Amino acid sequence: MNHILHLSKDKKFKKLIESQETFVLEKRNKVYLRLCSSILSQQLSTTVAKVLYKRFLALYNDKEPTVKQILETPAETFRSIGFSNAKASYVHNVCRFFIDHKITDAQLHKMENEEIIQLLTQIKGVGKWTVEMILMFTLGLEDVFALDDLGLKQGVIKLYNLKETDKKLLQKKIEKISLKWRPYRTYACRYLWNWKDNAPLPDKKENPKSK
Repeated sequence: MNHILHLSKDKKFKKLIESQETFVLEKRNKVYLRLCSSILSQQLSTTVAKVLYKRFLALYNDKEPTVKQILETPAETFRSIGFSNAKASYVHNVCRFFIDHKITDAQLHKMENEEIIQLLTQIKGVGKWTVEMILMFTLGLEDVFALDDLGLKQGVIKLYNLKETDKKLLQKKIEKISLKWRPYRTYACRYLWNWKDNAPLPDKKENPKSK
C-alpha cells in the first residue's frame, strides 16, 4: 500500500507500522449524526458514551434519526436520557445548521479539508478537533493531522524522544515531524494512537518509558 511505503521511509515509524495491522479508512454518510455522536462523547469515557448514544437511538426505535427528527426532539427529552443542557443545545445547533445551509453528505465528500473545517466550526459546540475526527473517521480523508490532540502529541513525543519543554516550540517540532507523513497523515495518526495505547516501544534503547 502506498501509505505504508511512504511512512516507512521514516525508520522510527517503520518499526511502529511493522508492529500493527494495516488500517483501512472508511467513507460514511450522515455526517450530521456523526457530529452529534461526537458531541455526546465529549468528556465521557468510551463506555458511558456508548450507553448515552444507545439511549439516544432508542428515542427513534433504535434507528438512525434524520436531521429533521433530531431537531424536532425537545431538549427536555434529551435531558431526560442524560444529556447536559449544553449537549442538548449543541445537537440541535448541528441539525439546524445542516438544514439552514442545505448541507449534504455528497457536498462534504467533495470539499477540501480546510473548507470543511471552516464550514462546520461555525456551529456553536463544534470545534476544530471534532471536525478533524469527522474528516478522518467519517469522510475517510487520508491527509489529516489533529495537532491539538493530546494522544497524538504524547505519541510523537514518545516515539521521537522529544525533550522540548517550551510548549510553542514543542508544537512546532511536532508539526514539522508530521509534515514528513504527507499526504498520508491520517494513517500516521491511526498508527500513533494504536501504538501509544497498546504496543511496546519499537526501540527501547532510543525511547524512554511512557510515564
